[in-house]
Amino acid sequence: MKVATFIEPGKMVLTETEKSRIEQPTDAVIKVIRACVCGSDLWWFRGQQDKKSGTFAGHEAIGIVEEVGSEVTDIKVGDFVIAPFTHGCGHCAACKAGFDGSCQNYQWGGEPIGYQAEYLRFKNANWALVKIPGQPSDYSDAQLNSFLSLSDVMATGYHAAVTAEVKEGDTVVVMGDGAVGLCGVIGAKLRGAKRIIIMSRHKDRQDLALEFGATDVIAERGDEAVEKVMALTDGAGADAILECVGTAQSVDTAVKVARPGAVIGRVGVPEDSTMDTGALFFRNIGLRGGIASVTGPDKEVLLEAVLSGQINPGKVFTKQFALEQIQEAYDAMDQRQAIKSLIVVD
Repeated sequence: MKVATFIEPGKMVLTETEKSRIEQPTDAVIKVIRACVCGSDLWWFRGQQDKKSGTFAGHEAIGIVEEVGSEVTDIKVGDFVIAPFTHGCGHCAACKAGFDGSCQNYQWGGEPIGYQAEYLRFKNANWALVKIPGQPSDYSDAQLNSFLSLSDVMATGYHAAVTAEVKEGDTVVVMGDGAVGLCGVIGAKLRGAKRIIIMSRHKDRQDLALEFGATDVIAERGDEAVEKVMALTDGAGADAILECVGTAQSVDTAVKVARPGAVIGRVGVPEDSTMDTGALFFRNIGLRGGIASVTGPDKEVLLEAVLSGQINPGKVFTKQFALEQIQEAYDAMDQRQAIKSLIVVD
């Protein structure tokens, strides 16, 4: 089968490898229909994070189940599914508490699982896969794209809103105008936020944020951005902050725009793991978040929201590529020519 493979910073190629197969009774093999490039992939593509040459890439996909292991009973051959990046088992303490991104029975690392491929071996398939009614032919391209967003980016934006405890009537600040931040706007609106302020410098992303439900846009950064938020909130600050970038400046700004007692939902991959928590303590600000939950929110809220047309997160895919164009797909995101690159596999 063909699979996207990392060679070195800035270089992706398509290689041939043995077709994915069942290795554990809890596995499924999925024929990939659509995949995509994630903003987190750019960390190693740009050389900012180590990745071994020859490693398969990708962690977001939708597809058709082709084979299941002997312990997989809830998912059947022929099912149309969302393949989350989390592979939660569904029965450990973390999964039961709603944090399948921190599943205690999933072994991160080991052999690479590349979603940007023709086939995918999926672990913990019985619970972690999210079944979509019908078949791909039953849906429009726009709906298929929105289903794909539920494998990571929409679920991550929603996770930011959930961990920030966004509630009806809140004023929310969203740090970041990448696909996760834009989906964070959707998540905040779904949870009833009245005012949603997004930090964004790019016109195309600002326009999409407003379409998704943002009420205000701030292009400034640092202390200027803080002043703007305080002016918009009459000096009070925000009730909840969705930190969807991960840089030190973004985290610092998130803290400064929070009102006393606010909660920051942090889903941006941390650029720097160290943090001075003194400001949190003295202003009673909460800091939560981490690796997103996907399966639970998809099954409980997000899939139905897409099926009903309430949300259309697939609009974050602004450029489309074939699997054979994997280099171009990464380049488009690296060069900010695409908010998120869609890869049509089959």
